[in-house]
Amino acid sequence: MTGSPGMRTVEEQLADVLAAIVPTETITLPLREATGLTLAEPLLALVDVPVFDNSAMDGFAVRFADVVGASPDRPARLRVVADLPAGTGDDPVLGAGEAARIMTGSPMPTTADAIVPFEDTSGGLDDSLGEISVLHAPLRPGVHVRGRGEDLRAGDAVLPAGIVLGPLQLSAAAASGSDRVVVSRAPRVVVVSTGTELADPGAELSHGQIPESNATLLAGLVTAAGGQLLRVARVTDEPDELRAVLADARTADVVVTTGGVSAGAYEVVKQVLEDEVAFSKVAMQPGKPQAFGRLATGALLFGLPGNPVSVAVSFETFVRPALLAMQRRESLHRPVLRLPAATSWRTPPGRRQYLPAALDRVDPAAWTVRPATGGGSGSHLAAGLAHAEAYAVVAAETEAIEAGDLVDVMLIS
Repeated sequence: MTGSPGMRTVEEQLADVLAAIVPTETITLPLREATGLTLAEPLLALVDVPVFDNSAMDGFAVRFADVVGASPDRPARLRVVADLPAGTGDDPVLGAGEAARIMTGSPMPTTADAIVPFEDTSGGLDDSLGEISVLHAPLRPGVHVRGRGEDLRAGDAVLPAGIVLGPLQLSAAAASGSDRVVVSRAPRVVVVSTGTELADPGAELSHGQIPESNATLLAGLVTAAGGQLLRVARVTDEPDELRAVLADARTADVVVTTGGVSAGAYEVVKQVLEDEVAFSKVAMQPGKPQAFGRLATGALLFGLPGNPVSVAVSFETFVRPALLAMQRRESLHRPVLRLPAATSWRTPPGRRQYLPAALDRVDPAAWTVRPATGGGSGSHLAAGLAHAEAYAVVAAETEAIEAGDLVDVMLIS
């Protein structure tokens, strides 16, 4: 928790971010349009699940009293008086010694209390109308019967507010009778990558230029966090270019910039926004220089450092929780494991380390964690990010990690 003198802790910076959050408005959408959005209100079942007692097997609906004790030596003979395919509305009355042929999912006759599968009769499906011989009795009444409401009753909670609606959740909503859900609107995000040295990926590079990668990185991270990308822009260190992009971002909820927030001579974000947002040093490595505040348009501004690993770590630490909070997400943080280090590595004095890490799963009962690349947590190691599936998070007070030390590991994939 402790940072170096003159620096803010991660907790202090994140507290300011979360205190500024205003959730997006809620909207009601058909189920098929809600994939990936966050449920804003608890969803209650409108019908029982299952809706009615139904057969779990293809076979015969019977009265248990008519087949109890049936065996190959003493089969129970029943007369089939009805045929019940899935979707039928029939409810035949079964008298003593009578059965109904029934298919999986078909409603149980009110007078039946068990199912005999085809394979427990002498003729099976091939001889399933007329008279049948039951060779094996169900163990008890209710065998192979799905009871009405055994999963949910109408009025029960199907899904809690704050969860992401994926295929499984939307299927549960449909099965419980809903055709639409109330969700949080996706936050609208503008991404701006700054730097005269940046060239488009694939372009021929002049001396001093590097391929621009932060825009691609942030676009993916924003989308994965449930945000809606309005624009991805690249500007030089000329202040008027950044001013023009910000002026065009009037409908954005969030603006994320990269670069231009440090202590150099050409820090364009600082030049343009030093009177609007706060520029801070946070006791973390990478990602020490941070900018945060609210623009005149109402959008939250996150000014991240320019090096790719710093961008990725800063997004995970501050921007992603903000986007999730705007969507009323139930959980704002990644899952964390505590794993032994597979090797030793250095840590920065007085700053919390976020080390791009890989997991060794060879022994499923004894996972370990190691740096994703030989370069450790160097903020410029853009290509090494491709190998990271987690961040090893090391407290500022820890002087070094030795092999076997337990480390907090934040999973990102």
